[in-house]
Amino acid sequence: MKLILTQEVSGLGSPGDVVEVKDGYGRNYLIPRDLGIRWTRGGEKTVESIKAARAGRALRDHDHAEEVRTKLEGQTVNVSVRSAEGGRLFGAVSVTEIADAVQATTGQAIDKRSIAVEQPIRSLGTHEVSVRLHDEVSAKLTVNVVPA
Repeated sequence: MKLILTQEVSGLGSPGDVVEVKDGYGRNYLIPRDLGIRWTRGGEKTVESIKAARAGRALRDHDHAEEVRTKLEGQTVNVSVRSAEGGRLFGAVSVTEIADAVQATTGQAIDKRSIAVEQPIRSLGTHEVSVRLHDEVSAKLTVNVVPA
């Protein structure tokens, strides 16, 4: 089955890529989660619009991504959340909260889809997250979760 990816799928491709996948994987996983759409002959316009939107969201060039990385690498971002006694959180810290905290701290807006959290953050303290700024540039960011 040929699909056009609408979002980043690790190990498969990026938005706008036309990929060949097994029928069950496409029908049962990718399409219901809006990660891809069926490829058609008229899909070339869709591919172009997806790539244009992706280019608009992405940081334009490698040099600018390097500058942003130098800003973010040394930063510690504080995120205040509600917590129970013992440091356990009510829920988890979302990537949206992290992106908002980064913008408040550094003044640099980053896309929440570019933030990768290895495990859900469900406790107070410091945690490491990765921010993918460009295809070849990523930054490590320290998130300090404090009680509200």
